[in-house]
This record gives sequence, structure tokens and C-alpha cells, in this order.
Amino acid sequence: MKNNKKILISGIVLLVFYVIAWYCIEVKNVEVTETFWALLPSLIAIVLALITKEVYSSLFIGILTGALFWGKFHPVAVLNHVFQDGIVHVVSDSWNVGILVFLVILGMMVQLMNRTGGSLAFGRWATTHIKGRVGAQLATILLGVLIFIDDYFNCLTVGSVMRPVTDKQKISREKLSYLIDATAAPVCIIAPISSWAAAVAGFVQGENGMSLFLKAIPYNFYALLTILTMVLIVTMKISFGPMKKYENDALTDEYWANKNYVGAEDTSLKVNHNGRVIDMIVPIILLIALCTVGMIYTGGFFKGETFIDAFANSDASVGLVLGSACALIITIIFYLLRGVISFDDAMDCLPEGFKQMVPAILILTFAWSLKAMTDNLGAAPYVAGIVEGSAAGLQAFLPCIIFLIAIGLSFATGTSWGTFGILIPIVVNCFQNTDYNLMIISISACMAGAVCGDHCSPISDTTIMSSAGAECEHINHVSTQLPYALTVAAVSALTYIAAGFIRNAWVSLVIGVILTVLVLLCIKYTRTPSKVED
Repeated sequence: MKNNKKILISGIVLLVFYVIAWYCIEVKNVEVTETFWALLPSLIAIVLALITKEVYSSLFIGILTGALFWGKFHPVAVLNHVFQDGIVHVVSDSWNVGILVFLVILGMMVQLMNRTGGSLAFGRWATTHIKGRVGAQLATILLGVLIFIDDYFNCLTVGSVMRPVTDKQKISREKLSYLIDATAAPVCIIAPISSWAAAVAGFVQGENGMSLFLKAIPYNFYALLTILTMVLIVTMKISFGPMKKYENDALTDEYWANKNYVGAEDTSLKVNHNGRVIDMIVPIILLIALCTVGMIYTGGFFKGETFIDAFANSDASVGLVLGSACALIITIIFYLLRGVISFDDAMDCLPEGFKQMVPAILILTFAWSLKAMTDNLGAAPYVAGIVEGSAAGLQAFLPCIIFLIAIGLSFATGTSWGTFGILIPIVVNCFQNTDYNLMIISISACMAGAVCGDHCSPISDTTIMSSAGAECEHINHVSTQLPYALTVAAVSALTYIAAGFIRNAWVSLVIGVILTVLVLLCIKYTRTPSKVED
């Protein structure tokens, strides 16, 4: 009832806003392209999602808002823009289709691992070898750090492997989602051999992109401090914000007994209770190895390119599809030879895996469509103009300013790659021939801010897939993760101010580490402990 009241009030406010927007755009001919209006569709979607706790309708309203602005409230133009230029366009894009296929294949492999009893066996093994809640969370972080090739692959693989372990220790799915999300993009953005490094290198013109990426790693304060923060909150047993409630609830039977909970076990599926740990380990190793091969194949490794250059030139979408498809085929053959599943049951897992990924696919499709709306309205040039305008003065504060702008753009659009794709070329042009060291710091600030905004945004594909990997309600994941991400963001912003004056990566990083420890100690000792800390 309370949520219905929020929805009603939101609907009334939105209707009033549309009337005002119609008057400004249609009657007064206010220009909406390359202005603040271009960011409003994403901001509306984000605010609605946080208020109503319902992501599908919020995203669609954001898409509709962008179409209304672009089509100037003309019904036919708006309808065409929503579907033809929006949804149909993004689902026919080859890159996006590749990511969706990759998602589906991973869903199928998860179903196969569950049906053969591999996940169950790993859970039994982990119960005896991974002790306590702290051990389970540290194991999740370690696995996330080790899978640094690609954030999509990281989210779903870590979720499927560690979910049985964290469930055994009664760690909330919300906490698992945070650990997955915080070891996805933050790890990939500081890993030289990753799809992210390849993307960043490709955005740098007139310089050695990979060399700049390597030099920027020590300045990527948000990524480095996020990893440190995860370890500290786990070992110091700190829970704050909405996360504390879910962590307390996870200690009760009611949390796990809720049949409507997205992670509830499907008892209609047959599970082989004689499965072994190898039935989970082999598919995971196959996925990692073959996805790596698939990515360097698309980058020309087998045509003479070096391993690093092949990663820099790789097409992650195609490479992940090729690698995961081969891994799926070999996994099915492996299971059939071991006799842990029949051919009919293996084939039954394929549509079940597809169905498991439908919510993530729907959210991703809407998020991509929303990004298309903001792109058409010129959100990127608007933000680029702000950055270029601020480059003339306050140079010591510029890394912090760029970091905050990158957060805002990434949060509003839900894309980190798109954000540093916009900002990095601007930074290179501004400082390439004037201040090389400041250029390195500012490039890192672009990447760090893009990851931070992506980490906080409910319409980010990485955030969505972290929810899918942990099988957690998406809005729960967003609301519980936000205080943790914003805490690190605040420390990172102060650290970038220090870096702008000091111009030394390691001294600045030490300052950031000290600030992070002090902030977490203050949080730990100035609030009521949760049950998990007793």
C-alpha cells in the first residue's frame, strides 16, 4: 500500500512535468539537444527506480521521456523513436546481440552445473574448507580478483560459483551482489590484460594507449580503494546503511524461506546428488581459458599479433560468445561421458538457462535503449563542453573535477565505456602538449569516475549482471551498494585533490588508504553494531 502511494504521487509529478516540458519544447521552442534536458530521461528513470523499487517501468518511462523530447511530443514520431530507433535498434546491434548470447550461454552452463550436482558438491566442499562468514566473503573477493578478463564474465561466473557457499553461511544476496559488483569493473579497469584495457587504449589518439593505461593504474584511486574497502568491511565485520538490515535478515529462516524470493530454489528441477566438485571446476576453467582464447583470436593473435596487442584490438562481444559457446559444447560432452546427466536432461537445461537470464536481458535491453535516447539528445557533447570549459583554470583541482563529472555522466547514462570514451579524448587534447603528468592523472580520473558512476547506477549493465549473478532483487542491490560506493567515491575525490597538488601516485595513494581506514573506523565505532558483528 505504501509503495502504491509512492507510485501514485510519482505519476502525478511526472504528468505535471510532461505538461511543463510540452509547453517549453512545443510552444516556446526550447532547444533540448546538447543541453541539460538531454540528461533528464536517465535521471527520471533512476529517481523512479529508487522511489518505486520497480526497474522495468522506470526504465521504460525514461525511454519514453527521451522519445517525447526528441519527437517534440508528436505521437507517431515518439512511437517510432521508442521502438524503431530505440529497442529494435539496440537489440539488432551486433555488439549487444553478442552480449545477450553470452548471457544466455552462461545461464545454460549454470543450469547444467546445478542439474549435474556440481554446484551442490562445491557447496559441500566449501562448507568444510571455507570457514565462517568472513572466509566465504574473502573467497568471493579472491575469485572476483582472479577473473579479471571481463566484467560481464566476472559477474556471472563469481555469482554462480560462490552463491551456494555464501548461502550456506547465511550471507545475504545483497552482500554477495556488492562483492561481485565491486570486483568486476574495479578489477578490470586496473588489469592490463582485460577487455577494459583494450577499450581504454582504443580511445587514446596520438599516444601509446596501453602505455598510458599502465601509467594510470596507480592513480585509479576509486578502483584500488574499493578493493581495499571490501577487504576491510569483511575482516572488520562492518555493515552500514540498508545493507545492515539485509545482513541481519539473512540470519533468519524467513529470509531464505520466502518462496517469492528471486533466489529460491526451483524444486521442479532434478538434481544429481552424486555430482562432484570437478563437475563445477572443469566448466569454469573451460570458460576462463576459452573466453581468453576467443578474445585474443578476435584481436589477431593467431595472425601474428602479440598477446597484449591482441587484447588491445579484441572484440570482447564476439570473443566471449565464441569462447563460451565452445565451453558449453565441451561441457555437455564432458558431462555425458561422466554419466552425470542424460542427453535429454542436458537439452532441458538450455531453455531453463535462457529463462533464468530473461530478467537481466530485459533490463539490459531497456538500459541500452535509454542510452540511445540520451545519445540522440546529445548528452555526450553537452558534458564534453563542460569539461573543456573547466580545463582553463584550477588545474590542480581538475582531476577531482573530471572524476566528479565522469561519475555524473556514467551514473546518468549507465555506461562506463561510453563515459571514458567521451572524456579521455578531451583530456588528451587538453594536456597532450602542456602537462603530461597531469594528463595521466586526469585520464585515470576519467576511468575511476566512469567506474564509480557505473557502480552506483541502477541502469548500468554491470550492476544489472551483478544482481543476476547473485540472483538478488536488482533494486535491493542498488540501494544497499550505494552507501558503500559513495563512501569510497568521497575518499577518492579528496585523494584526487591531493594528487593534483602532489603529482606523485604512491604518496597520493597512501593518503587515500589512510583516509579510507579512518572513515571505516569512524563508521564502525559511531553506530549500532549489526547482528553479524556481535
